[in-house]
Amino acid sequence: MTPSPLTPTPIRILLVDDHTLFRRGLSALLSRDPRVEIVGDAGDAGQALRRAQELQPHVILLDNHLPGVNGVDALPALREAAPHARIVMLTVSEDENNLSAALQNGAAGYLLKTTEGEALIQAIQKAQAGESVIAPEMTSKLVAAYRGASASCESSESSAQERASPLAVLSVREVDILRSVAKGSSNKETARELGIAETTVKIHVQHILRKLGVSSRVHAAVMASENGLI
Repeated sequence: MTPSPLTPTPIRILLVDDHTLFRRGLSALLSRDPRVEIVGDAGDAGQALRRAQELQPHVILLDNHLPGVNGVDALPALREAAPHARIVMLTVSEDENNLSAALQNGAAGYLLKTTEGEALIQAIQKAQAGESVIAPEMTSKLVAAYRGASASCESSESSAQERASPLAVLSVREVDILRSVAKGSSNKETARELGIAETTVKIHVQHILRKLGVSSRVHAAVMASENGLI
């Protein structure tokens, strides 16, 4: 059926995330809205490049934690594969370094997976219209990142001390979750304490273990204790 001239053309979206269930859930959620159309999905950077070149979507929702090549590192190639697409990071990472790298590599926005459905639709519309969209939680970190870059020479000594701690690789949210884990809280208890979804806590814990180079929550809790987190 030919769409009515009065009906806006839906925004064509490509979803890129390595979690199949998340892709399916997000696709089902967004597909309910006539303002958008899910034209494809991908589970890694290589597949995303092929799908982007084939489908030429209007907007690409890109997770950062992908197998092989991180989303922020795949941005230049994705922009070349689909030059007219607006690429918006949709991730659990609240790390200001990831935020800064994404924007420097050409991302049109940086959103968190905790974003509500209607807010996500509105952000997609803004991105497709040429605006930059940043999660409210990340705005202060964006400012801090640029302030930190300009003041790096003055704070070299304190920065060296921060890098000496193995916990320095963690984002503020990850530190909060690690502190809760170290106190013996379950994922459900941590989610309730921090006001976030239990699945979000699970993903954060996986990232914490990977960043710290440990294989268990117990080992991570020991590191937290050794570094004065609790």
